[in-house]
Amino acid sequence: MKKQLIVTEEIIINVSSERVWKILTLPKYVAQWDELPEDYPEEPMQEGSKVIWDLPNGEQSITTIIKAEKEKELIIDLHGTGWKIKPEQGEVAYRYLLEDMGSSTKLFIEIGDFSLLEQGENYYEASADFAKESSKVIKSLAESETV
Repeated sequence: MKKQLIVTEEIIINVSSERVWKILTLPKYVAQWDELPEDYPEEPMQEGSKVIWDLPNGEQSITTIIKAEKEKELIIDLHGTGWKIKPEQGEVAYRYLLEDMGSSTKLFIEIGDFSLLEQGENYYEASADFAKESSKVIKSLAESETV
């Protein structure tokens, strides 16, 4: 059996899960820790929300929110139109789990499983960097006074 390639990151954010949820689902904040197309709508992201990226090779990278349990869990399916292997929805995904700890929130980030893809190692490496950097920005945004 092939080893799973799943990125995990965990961070304590010193605000309520309500504030962290806003950073994860309001496009004006998401655009500061992840890329969004310039014309992305401003309404809060929810189940069914998609982001479609046109890639230079003519293929697309598509993310779709498949679960949005307010202030608890956000799961975003990742799909590439050029992938030779077609994982089931949710098998390759971004998972954000929020654990309310009273005056703070523990945010778990899980991205993968990239072992299901050709060149999964490359996706895994890029996602490890993304998780580390985005978690810091999410914490900073959530803890700022302007949210």
